[in-house]
Amino acid sequence: MTTLLPTAAYLDHLRTEAARFREVLADADPAAGVPSCPEWDTADLLWHLGMDVQHFWAWVVEHRPTPPEDYPEPERPEGYDALLALFDASSADLQSQLALAGPADEAWSWSNDQTVGFTIRRQAHEALIHRVDAELTTGARAPVDPDLAADGVHEAITVIFGGNPPWGSFARDGRQVALVCTDGPTLTVDLGRFTGHDPRKDVDVDEADLRLADAAGEPAATITGRGEDLLLWMWGRADESPLVVDGDTEAADAARQVFSQPIR
Repeated sequence: MTTLLPTAAYLDHLRTEAARFREVLADADPAAGVPSCPEWDTADLLWHLGMDVQHFWAWVVEHRPTPPEDYPEPERPEGYDALLALFDASSADLQSQLALAGPADEAWSWSNDQTVGFTIRRQAHEALIHRVDAELTTGARAPVDPDLAADGVHEAITVIFGGNPPWGSFARDGRQVALVCTDGPTLTVDLGRFTGHDPRKDVDVDEADLRLADAAGEPAATITGRGEDLLLWMWGRADESPLVVDGDTEAADAARQVFSQPIR
């Protein structure tokens, strides 16, 4: 497992991001739309992070390494106060389960990485992105920690958008794009295509893709900005306006295409 932050830092970020999410939504209008998730209102966002995400992963870690086939789906209650109470309970449970577990412990995940460490890192970033969703809903944006943002750019490249499911393969096309965090590292990606047959959907896949480069050469294009701006752009939570794009337009467009695709 590749991580850029220590386990204790991820756990601390999970705690602070979840607390900020709760603070922002405490007095929000439950029926207000979430701009970054148009299919949801505020109550849906609260339910999603509290139960779809944090309740689920607390169960997974507690019952490790059992897969979640027997996970008991919770029933959504009526009323915003009840949703807030469920969020408080599930978030506290997740943080407790992750703190008690060892990062190297075997645990189910949807990733090739079947360890608790994967879940610890992923949950810090899940809480961060949905905290931003909450703030976009209420208009009360707060900055993102630069170290967490840079780590999130790395995770987005290596896990979320540039992960490699076992049912397909990635072929490089010889071009590289450098993602330059002005307050962190430069991460260079190889461009190419991912092909294979997705057994879950029973469909053939052939689409633009990228991978973290093993060795950085001369990039065809660079995309430069703060780690926060790069991360939120990659996740569709902000536009490209704070970023500076230089070099080959087609190469930059290929990277844009990958980040605009549904997560595999």
